[in-house]
Amino acid sequence: MTTAAIIVAAGRGVRAGGDIPKQWQTLGDRSVAAYAMERFSAHPAVSQLVLVLHPDDIDTHLWPREPAATIATGGATRAASVLAGLHAVNEDVDRVLIHDAARPLVKDALIDRVLAALDDNIGAAPALAVTDTLWHGVKGAVEGVQDREGLFRAQTPQGFLLAPLLAAHAASNGRETDDVAVARAAGVDVAIVAGDEDNIKITTPADFVRAAKLMRQDMDIRCGNGYDVHRFGPGDHVCLCGVHIPHTRSLQGHSDADVGMHAVTDAIYGALGKGDIGQHFPPSDPQWKGAASHIFLEHAVALAKSEGYGISNVDCTLVCEFPKIGPHQDAMKAVMAAYMGLDSDRISVKATTSEKLGFTGREEGIASIATVTLVKP
Repeated sequence: MTTAAIIVAAGRGVRAGGDIPKQWQTLGDRSVAAYAMERFSAHPAVSQLVLVLHPDDIDTHLWPREPAATIATGGATRAASVLAGLHAVNEDVDRVLIHDAARPLVKDALIDRVLAALDDNIGAAPALAVTDTLWHGVKGAVEGVQDREGLFRAQTPQGFLLAPLLAAHAASNGRETDDVAVARAAGVDVAIVAGDEDNIKITTPADFVRAAKLMRQDMDIRCGNGYDVHRFGPGDHVCLCGVHIPHTRSLQGHSDADVGMHAVTDAIYGALGKGDIGQHFPPSDPQWKGAASHIFLEHAVALAKSEGYGISNVDCTLVCEFPKIGPHQDAMKAVMAAYMGLDSDRISVKATTSEKLGFTGREEGIASIATVTLVKP
């Protein structure tokens, strides 16, 4: 069966505070909604990602263009927004997963449980049994105790076979608060699957703090080191971290001999356990002779992204007596940031000498050492 994931991001989320809707506010290194989008886009069972946007947000830069998504315009209610998303799915779609954009910590295991339940049910949704004692209160005082037997806290994604859900929405009054309510009103049974305590919904400012804490507990953090050396030869400039600097000699190498980019590239490969530049771009292959080093760097960045990792920060040290690096540091950071898709404040480029010792001290070449941190939420 073919599955589409619909991310509902048309709400305004005023209780969360901030100048923009909660789903576009930053959590960690990206927007709240971006986490859910990336999770569903990367899931092997999901063939289409649909993003339902508020009309005011469509022509803005609030929402991420990657991963690619089909855009639908939301309505005045959640039910209307979901219906717009349903109408945007591809013709070959058999089932849909509908997820709140404000739930950034959804995991593959939860998605798998919902999909597995759809093998035998028209609808399935995750939920957590209520374990706390429930009170009924009036004017700040306890009036009575509510029986918690059979009560659940609803979560998303809520999964359905597409045709029955479309029919249920067509018969809906539009006031239901989620798709389970829409389905139940149409007489569709919905199976309950085990939810996830970490699958929280961002509603108030305190939820951002809680989500950030949960992310730190669950994230996969990797560090990699890179080291590169190139000797001097004839020439009138050096290329370091993508910046051409006039000099009395040039660095020699099979490519453009950018030791800074090479060290950072190898650090990314190292963090991924994917070897080094030479394995991905063999110097024996003539097509890489004189190649610009950003080709290697962009390949490493794309490889990290394909495995679900974001780059948290980069620290690159150039070891040389000359040329002087200080005047070019800001330009180097800007170039590296552009190629890596990062803010420049996540990149450090600095220099040191070797106190006239060794080959760098004798000005026979330049070395570079780099450390990169990768994070998978």
